[in-house]
Amino acid sequence: MAGSIFTRLFGQTSAWYYSWTPMIMLVCYCMLSFFFYLLIPAGLHRALWYTFVALQTFTALSVSTEAMQSIRPSINARKAWRHAKVHGFKLEDGQEWPMIDVVLVAYLPNEQEIIMRQVKYALRELNYPANRMTINVCYNTPYPIEPVETELRNLAKERSNLRIVKVPKSTSKAENINHFLTLESKGEIITLYDTDHYPEPDALRWVAKRFMQGGVDIIQGRCCIYNYSETFMTKLIASEFDLIYGVMHSGRAEIQGYGFFGGSNGHWNASLLRTLGMQKHMLTEDIDSSMRAIISGARIEYDLKVLSYELAPETLPALVKQRLRWAQGWTQVAFRHAMPSMRRGAYSDNNSWRSRVGLFQLLLYREIYFYINSQLVFMLASGICYNIPTQGLKRYFEDFGGYALSMFALAVNLICLGLTICIQARNRSHFTRMGGILLFAACTPIWYSVTSLMAIFCHFREFIKFEKWNPTARTSANSKTGTAANNSRQGSNTNSVVN
Repeated sequence: MAGSIFTRLFGQTSAWYYSWTPMIMLVCYCMLSFFFYLLIPAGLHRALWYTFVALQTFTALSVSTEAMQSIRPSINARKAWRHAKVHGFKLEDGQEWPMIDVVLVAYLPNEQEIIMRQVKYALRELNYPANRMTINVCYNTPYPIEPVETELRNLAKERSNLRIVKVPKSTSKAENINHFLTLESKGEIITLYDTDHYPEPDALRWVAKRFMQGGVDIIQGRCCIYNYSETFMTKLIASEFDLIYGVMHSGRAEIQGYGFFGGSNGHWNASLLRTLGMQKHMLTEDIDSSMRAIISGARIEYDLKVLSYELAPETLPALVKQRLRWAQGWTQVAFRHAMPSMRRGAYSDNNSWRSRVGLFQLLLYREIYFYINSQLVFMLASGICYNIPTQGLKRYFEDFGGYALSMFALAVNLICLGLTICIQARNRSHFTRMGGILLFAACTPIWYSVTSLMAIFCHFREFIKFEKWNPTARTSANSKTGTAANNSRQGSNTNSVVN
């Protein structure tokens, strides 16, 4: 008896230390970095400063260049929306809309409050022929959830194009999708949405038209946040999504010749998805599938016209859990796919140097940059705590190789930030306000410094092979948010793409 108690206690203690090892490693990294800059010689200090500032400025210039390249796709998207509003979507004689399987993936304990609303929205509002589209709800749950499950089954009996699939023994989104891929289906295109998404009514028509033109295997649409006004956190996340999906993805696709599947609002050639499937052991199975698709020669495009609105985490703990999973998942993908994808390059780039450089930045440089950014933070912090009180601000920067040089680098970074903000403001989504964009811009140094430390923490997690899948928490969106999101379907116009 005493032996079993000791064994259980030892096991619990061991598990506790194991789970806290990445945090201990992060604290050690922060302490060593801070004191390192207090102890090294002035010459080495100056050399490191030059190096980090040059890399940071290169990153800022790269980001602003991608932002500028997003201007043309956004203009073309607005023109296409205006044309569709006047002329609609017309098929050539003899053409028929392709069959589409819309797959709504749900972890029911998280989404029981919203799933019926989302399914009814998809059935009612998606502007696509009902006989050419099937709504598939693929969900998993560790325990029965009533009356929601019964309501879903009853709704399926009333609607011939609705299929409810409860995935047995599933513990992840990847397993839900893989289970669906084993089912009989006539869909030529498989559209994947998380259950909190409100697609724009015409989104599937844009997808179908592009697939009918040929030369594409995957289309990733733009994801926007509709609960912008709920909390301070959702304002920041909505602005960040407008930067990422409204500016950076389209700019990167324009420069580097490829897009990538981001987990939701992704539209796949059905045969390709059935061939590749999803890897359930990957924390970001979406990015993993994107890289495997690129390596296989698939053509992935990013389309600003294919809009969908989703929920952002409303609390800091929910956001942290989500971003830790994303960060560690990206690290897994980088370790696994960086070299094969860079050797292959993107098919749509004709195997040229552009996509290879882009994949290097996306997978390897991205992981390295977290250390560049964090080291800059610690270098500045150590000086603020020790040097400034004794030497003053100007002398402090002179020690880094010249006050003028430091101010020049700062000016270049601020100009790049301002340019990117202007482009982001022009491409902001339906719910985001200008105040939120300016708020996010003001928080950018803190936001990305914290993000860098979280990513490094996840590097340590991956180093010790610690994995914990945390589904993103959903809230039972209040009536105001729900109504606002539903109202977005009324605006299949230019303002739905950008204000």
